[in-house]
Amino acid sequence: MTMIGLPETAAAGDIVPVKLLLSHPMETGFRADFSGKRIPRDIITEVRCLYRNELVFRAEFFPAVSANPFLSFTFKATESGPVTFVWTDMKGEEFHEIRHITVT
Repeated sequence: MTMIGLPETAAAGDIVPVKLLLSHPMETGFRADFSGKRIPRDIITEVRCLYRNELVFRAEFFPAVSANPFLSFTFKATESGPVTFVWTDMKGEEFHEIRHITVT
């Protein structure tokens, strides 16, 4: 489960706060399961946020990032439109969440 904190509305020119909690185990590849077998590395490698299809935030992750990482950032509201969150893991799986912000 991913939790996204994003206001539904903003005034033109407002700085919009974004809070993002990604649900992911972020396995480093160094831990072992109960039988002693190494758990394969599986981490989120990249997170992107697009506002009206323009990149406003990007982060690369490495094995030292904790499970269920929390991100906080801002962007400037100019017009109403979609805010798309995309994150990719080591398996190449891409996850998407789309929210909409109304700018007055």
